[in-house]
Amino acid sequence: MARLGKRLRSMGPGVVGFMCPGCDMIHHVTVDGSRGWSWNGNPDTPTFSPSILVKGTRRITDDEHARIMAGEKVEPEPLQCHSFVENGRVRFLNDCTHGLVGKTVDLPEIETP
Repeated sequence: MARLGKRLRSMGPGVVGFMCPGCDMIHHVTVDGSRGWSWNGNPDTPTFSPSILVKGTRRITDDEHARIMAGEKVEPEPLQCHSFVENGRVRFLNDCTHGLVGKTVDLPEIETP
């Protein structure tokens, strides 16, 4: 995953990723025209259109992992992140299930591995 500027990574041909500060994980967007998203081409202050909707489950904690390894059942917690990325800022919509619901924050810089 090559870094593109300060805030994006190349995830493969026509796919870029950004670190979501609400989910604390990388979200990826297909920007090659095959899936409907557009990108302004700026890796430092990106804008994607339309909105980005990510559904899944929250990552388990170290404690939950230990409990699973000990044979305990841990129910996955649903996760939904719905946002607009505009000019290097993330505007989280009201259907998000994380703590940044309804807020607009700067897109964080991607750390180099």
